[in-house]
Amino acid sequence: MSKKYIRELFAAKNITIAGSKQHLFDAFVDDEQHQQIARQILENQQRLMDIWQYKNRLADIQQQPVSIPNATVGKPYQATLDFRQLNWSDVTWTAIEGLEEYGLQYDPATGGIQGIPVKSGDIRLKLQFRLAGGDASAAAHEKLLPLVINPDPRSLWKSIPSDMAGPFWKADDVAEFAPLGDRFVTVASKRGRSHANVGSFRDDDYAFRHLEPSGWSVLAVSDGAGSAKLSREGSRLACNGIADYFEQFFKTAPTADIDTLFQEHAAGTGTDTQKKINRLVYDTLGKAAFAVHKKLEEFAAAQQVSIKDLHSTLIFVLLKKYAFGYVIMSFGVGDCPIGLLNKDCSAITLMNRLDVGEFGGGTRFITMPEIFTSDKFPTRFGFKLIPDFAYLMLMTDGIYDPKFVVEANLEKLETWKAFLADLNGNNPENVALPLGAHSPESAGRLSAWMDFWSPGNHDDRTLMIIS
Repeated sequence: MSKKYIRELFAAKNITIAGSKQHLFDAFVDDEQHQQIARQILENQQRLMDIWQYKNRLADIQQQPVSIPNATVGKPYQATLDFRQLNWSDVTWTAIEGLEEYGLQYDPATGGIQGIPVKSGDIRLKLQFRLAGGDASAAAHEKLLPLVINPDPRSLWKSIPSDMAGPFWKADDVAEFAPLGDRFVTVASKRGRSHANVGSFRDDDYAFRHLEPSGWSVLAVSDGAGSAKLSREGSRLACNGIADYFEQFFKTAPTADIDTLFQEHAAGTGTDTQKKINRLVYDTLGKAAFAVHKKLEEFAAAQQVSIKDLHSTLIFVLLKKYAFGYVIMSFGVGDCPIGLLNKDCSAITLMNRLDVGEFGGGTRFITMPEIFTSDKFPTRFGFKLIPDFAYLMLMTDGIYDPKFVVEANLEKLETWKAFLADLNGNNPENVALPLGAHSPESAGRLSAWMDFWSPGNHDDRTLMIIS
């Protein structure tokens, strides 16, 4: 090879060997010292090529775009540097510095990055690597890999207390546990993140009372419209107005006649008892709803504001225990559901129809006079005579929207069973009420459960559970 190189070198330099000097040139080529020089030249040429190819390959890798999926603080993360897909089969060793401070680890055997990020940032991971053919004793090469760790969305929400000096202020979060006749009520009402983020007021409200000596209990929940500037007071007036109305009603109402009607209906001994009950429910609850509407009208006039400023939904229930079971009567305006689960939770009864779909796709409010003249008004009432029940629940859409999503799910038993499991702790936060634990701590536990995270669902949340 060295002899050939010398001959080709001379030819390349246009050096012609005369015939008389051919023997001299042959001796020159055959000289071992000259061949050694030629071999060194060839080796240096090859070394130059090798160095160039190495550096060229190194530049290719360092310039090659590498995309790593974004991570989120607090959310389990896993990504892989796929060397085969990257065409990095000549990378013999890798390491990544600085992952630990972000809560992540790197496995060089698999190229995997995993962990639960603990802080956010737009970071550059320092990938250290070695290439085949490189000096194993030299410092490793480096390539910066971009990784975005997004903050936990919950950390971006502020919690600014509402202005206690503002008109019609009420507590941002409330929760209660109390006996209710032979049952117990656990209720919590929590200002939504959208309100807390700007320091505005809780618009939801509720009220409940057990009315002795009649034995009836009244329960009410209301969702003030976010677009109505005084809806927080509208919802409070609506709930308390219903409780006040029935407290007065049962002081003078013919309760004995009402009891007899239900007893005859349960025993099957009366005449046209279902028709009479329908009339009783319509008259009794309808007049109560209209009385609340008039109260809101009067309040708006006294405050010199539009009644639209008090827009609020309203659902309420009358409940009484008899020897034959429970009588439950209900009324609803708006998009807040009332659900009744029988004793063994094998059946669900939706005690009201929500103001969606068949009601024109828009929420209705107790402040709207047209609801009392609409041909849909009779559909706002519910009645149930049931031997026993496990849970009676009233909720606002702050619970309904994230947990049931669509109206159709409110009549699916499997959805309600999933909801009960959620309340019992089967949720990402592992927060449990739990159901059936009748103790003063239940209120606080329900309030804590209400802090669940649901993207896009940040409205006020109110849930009343009778168990």
